[in-house]
Amino acid sequence: MAYRPTVRARRLARELRRLREQQSLTLQEVADGLGWSRAKMSRVETAQIRPHHGDVADLLALYGATSPERDSLVALAREIRKRGWWTAYLDVFSGSYVALEDEASQMRAWDPQLIHGLLQTADYARAVIRAGRMIADASEVDRRVAARLARQTLLSRDGAPELHMVVDEAVIRRSVGGRDVMRAQLAALQDHAARPNITVQIVPYAVGEHPGLDGCFTLLSYPDPADPDIAYIEGTMGDIYMESAEDVAAHKLRFERISAVAMSPEDSIKLINKVAQE
Repeated sequence: MAYRPTVRARRLARELRRLREQQSLTLQEVADGLGWSRAKMSRVETAQIRPHHGDVADLLALYGATSPERDSLVALAREIRKRGWWTAYLDVFSGSYVALEDEASQMRAWDPQLIHGLLQTADYARAVIRAGRMIADASEVDRRVAARLARQTLLSRDGAPELHMVVDEAVIRRSVGGRDVMRAQLAALQDHAARPNITVQIVPYAVGEHPGLDGCFTLLSYPDPADPDIAYIEGTMGDIYMESAEDVAAHKLRFERISAVAMSPEDSIKLINKVAQE
């Protein structure tokens, strides 16, 4: 079963690396001290494997960690071994994105092509999946639609994150799935935008060139300051996760500038309603 590192798993990996470096120990020295391979140590520190809490306790003992830090990190190791809801759909989700999205407190997304997956209706999602992924098998399409709908419960659970979605006007005018499917999607989008944790903006055609012309991206932010923001870019050739402060800051600035040229949330909903009635 493929491992999808969560935000907590990444935090644990960072902390273990920090503690090792504080002791001026190399990966090989730690591996030799615990009877591990260097490869295992490397995978632990890069969150490529889910370490057992016993292994974490051994590392902390070697590093001389004391309570409450030791207890906190062992507890964190226990938490990350719990199975997330997405493990039921590992045949659908090939990357780490859903695991990272699941712990976010805020999401800011720009897309010039599609409604965000968290706000798609089943029929709209079905049309997007069938065409975009070029899947002809109906059962596989249904499986992917079910996974997407399961993912959407994120926005309605207790402590739901904020979602700020900005899309190009073309997104609401493109007839994905046909007229009836699109009309239902636009109605659903209006309902979503009325919720307190969801903001929808449209960049109108009249804007012309703007900072979002290079393509879509999503910014994920987390409630714990120890967890850095992530800029995520999805592509047909693979996904990119940007975590450096410079890359994230650049995408935050880009999102701010796109949002600034977009219509206000109120005017965006008026335009969505107008297009739905055309």
